[in-house]
Amino acid sequence: MAALSHFESLALPHMAAAYNRAFWIVRSREDAEDVVQEAYLRAFKAFDDLRGEDIRPWLLTIVRHVAYASAKGKNRGLSLVPFDEGPDDGADGPAGVRSIAADEPTAEEALMRADDHAMVHQAIAELPDVMREVVTLREIEGLGYQQIADVTGAAIGTVMSRLSRGRKALQARLSQRMERGGVHGR
Repeated sequence: MAALSHFESLALPHMAAAYNRAFWIVRSREDAEDVVQEAYLRAFKAFDDLRGEDIRPWLLTIVRHVAYASAKGKNRGLSLVPFDEGPDDGADGPAGVRSIAADEPTAEEALMRADDHAMVHQAIAELPDVMREVVTLREIEGLGYQQIADVTGAAIGTVMSRLSRGRKALQARLSQRMERGGVHGR
């Protein structure tokens, strides 16, 4: 049981990152949950192979392999969901209570922010797989270049190149959308 407790203490804090990694590959909430479950099972079985205490890159590598195998097996098309949709949706805070004095956005601000999220999400979804992978690992998951190289199995120079090209492509797509008037071409 000591191994299970040690695994849980190292791996469970990274479950949201694992879910995000899986989601960006399989693009389905249910499939991402299945991938994370399978990846955590595989990680536990191979836990003795972990060197050191930094489990995150190792775990995300396992998630990546399971997710790509799952996506390849299902030959999925693209499906989009809002950026802020995730495993913690619907939580309003302790016991569902919100502070009356909270600095919540107005309805107009909330709609504009939702449009911005949708526009960014669509632009990321249109990136080629190799660029989308490094952009999401860096910009959403906050991994460093070496960690991204470890997760993807690519050389650090390749990671840096893909990230640079991915950022430029993302910026170009967002600029085009802004010139057209946003997400829906308004």
